[in-house]
Amino acid sequence: MNRYSLIRPIAASLAIMALSACALLSTPDPVQTYRFGGVLASSAASSAVASPVQVTLRRVEFPEAVEGDKLLGVTGTETAYIAGARWVSPAADLYMESIENAFAAQATRVRLIGPRELARGQRSLDIDIRTFEARYDAPGLAPTIVVTARARLLALPERTVAAEQVFTVEQPATANRVSAIVEAFDLAT
Repeated sequence: MNRYSLIRPIAASLAIMALSACALLSTPDPVQTYRFGGVLASSAASSAVASPVQVTLRRVEFPEAVEGDKLLGVTGTETAYIAGARWVSPAADLYMESIENAFAAQATRVRLIGPRELARGQRSLDIDIRTFEARYDAPGLAPTIVVTARARLLALPERTVAAEQVFTVEQPATANRVSAIVEAFDLAT
């Protein structure tokens, strides 16, 4: 038997196996990405305080189930991620951007210092998100977006709690479609 007569069948077998492996690796379904808390138009009042209170925004903490880019749906005690939809960035990053945008557009007596700034404030704003989900009363119905956050204002450098409050926003979605759910998340944040 010739050496080349053995190599050809082996090479053909390897080529067939490689092509069949490509068939097993199917293309995943496309995923649409969304964002919330978009850029707000600057509407800060012209009567800005000469030296506003400087508040350092600490990193917003999210529950593990929603800290990434997935949208969580809850029906009773069952949870599932909404198929085919993702946040364009982790939810914690989008939420921080929305807070920074809101302060930049509306606050006149407070200057929020974001995490990318090197300055340090007289106070620190600590926000823990407790709930960030699309809540369904029954399968197939339009959900209600529920966002619950605990905000604490800390006096620095002592780190004593100057103020603390829990906020809950419930925003019904207009339909059980991803675009309507994302719009409700945007309104709730």
